[in-house]
Amino acid sequence: MLEPLLPMLLKKTIVLASESPRRVEILKKVGLKFKAVPSKFEENLDKAAFKHPYEYAKATAKGKALDVFKSYSENTENCDEIPDVIIAADTVVTLDDTIYGKPEDDKDAFEMLTRFSGRTQTVYTGVCIIYNQADNCSTDNKGADQINTFHDATDVTFSTMTSDVIQGYIDTGEPMGKAGGYGIQGIGGSLVESIHGDYYNVMGFPLNHFCRHLQEYLQNQTIA
Repeated sequence: MLEPLLPMLLKKTIVLASESPRRVEILKKVGLKFKAVPSKFEENLDKAAFKHPYEYAKATAKGKALDVFKSYSENTENCDEIPDVIIAADTVVTLDDTIYGKPEDDKDAFEMLTRFSGRTQTVYTGVCIIYNQADNCSTDNKGADQINTFHDATDVTFSTMTSDVIQGYIDTGEPMGKAGGYGIQGIGGSLVESIHGDYYNVMGFPLNHFCRHLQEYLQNQTIA
């Protein structure tokens, strides 16, 4: 989808505000050249303050993107040295109006997966993209006036799992560090009976939605 725009995109400095190997892998699939820079934003927003899970995911993604943008802007006096595009994402799993992030330990992972057994959960990924408007650069915002957020949702249905199956999966170590306590691209994929929506969204980055958004933005804006 981005092939017609790649010549222009390859001239841009792009930063992924994450070191997630899954997000890095997904972005590389479309031919983008980028640098992965971890955000120091603390993912501790009050979930109860948001009316919908995707709002929480988008707010967290925005926090990550702004943190990396701030890091660059505070360490340079030249807007041209700030990346042209900063991308951040946050993924959560929801069931019965409860937001599930990354499990804190094996016990937490076991409780999550037990709740998901035989049921359909919804995976939301919020994405934030900051476009550095160098020509509109000011001392106050250093171009951070082009901030776009969006989200995508995918329904994931698990097969019914016994305690032994759940514990066996946890023992692989795969659940840790993953929203909802499973990785659909790994062994966790064997637990999934069906999905409705973008597979990559469950991995942590809604690739199609991202490409459509970037395509639309670049066709209507000038970020050069």
